[in-house]
Amino acid sequence: MNKKFKNLRIMDNFYQSSSFFPMPLCLVGTLDKNQEGTSFGAYSLCFPYYVAGKDFYAMILETRNSSNTAKGLLRHGKCTLNFIPFTKKNFEQHVLMGFPGDTPEEKMKALTRFTPAEGLRALNDPNNKYPKIIDEAVQVFECTWVKELDNAQDDEVLEEYEGPYHNFNGITSKFGAHFILKIENILLKEKYYDAIVNGVNSKNFCPLPTNWGYRDSKNFWCSNYKKPIAVGIPNREVDLSSIKYALERIDTDVNFTDDALKMIVKVPRPFLKTVLLSCVKWAEDNNCKLITPTEMKIINDKRSKEKSKK
Repeated sequence: MNKKFKNLRIMDNFYQSSSFFPMPLCLVGTLDKNQEGTSFGAYSLCFPYYVAGKDFYAMILETRNSSNTAKGLLRHGKCTLNFIPFTKKNFEQHVLMGFPGDTPEEKMKALTRFTPAEGLRALNDPNNKYPKIIDEAVQVFECTWVKELDNAQDDEVLEEYEGPYHNFNGITSKFGAHFILKIENILLKEKYYDAIVNGVNSKNFCPLPTNWGYRDSKNFWCSNYKKPIAVGIPNREVDLSSIKYALERIDTDVNFTDDALKMIVKVPRPFLKTVLLSCVKWAEDNNCKLITPTEMKIINDKRSKEKSKK
């Protein structure tokens, strides 16, 4: 091994104890036992899970199985993921909300810097109870726990968990739990909504902090937000012969003109077959035997509309 590196022992909570690991920082809102209020807890172990190719999109949240958040999800199956803009005062509130052992009532009382507000789910479905969102957040995911995955639908709140444990959803160890969360809504403040829709630049990029995982016996560590830098995506094109080669390996009698195939030369090779298959399916569904640039434009417009609906 390169002598510049030293091998560090891997320990429990290795992302804190044995490494520096960049992670998001969010406040997770769940309903309390009686669904009368929302308890917010600070989390960083919250990452994208299903990102494409499924019937829904999802995050995965890792938490102690004795936490208020775990109990709220086990009981009610709903949560909000609130991403707060960086300031030192906001980070101090995050740290305060992450202290283990506080009751939901103590959590709600400690939430002095942020304002709970109704989310889109509550506004659209006033007859049911939903966790609140944080009004000062720049971005919020409203989520539902997909409890049927890994057969976790019968998991309940207990004082201790002795197993058997699930592999990836529900109660996964004596002390831990994982929750696969279906994303119902992604809510963005208007400035950042406009940035994604109309074009992101260094001035309108979302000012989110980074939790660096490592913590010592006295401190949590977080980096402040700085303007991001942008590096252009390589402007590579797949040559036409490669596209035709991929097309020959698809069992179909649908044909493409060269001008139509030229419209997908910028598709990276790993995604080429998927794009061609979607074009072929559209053609077969529409009784089309030859795809020209006209049909390709219709297919591209349809794909854009489907993405905007999601």
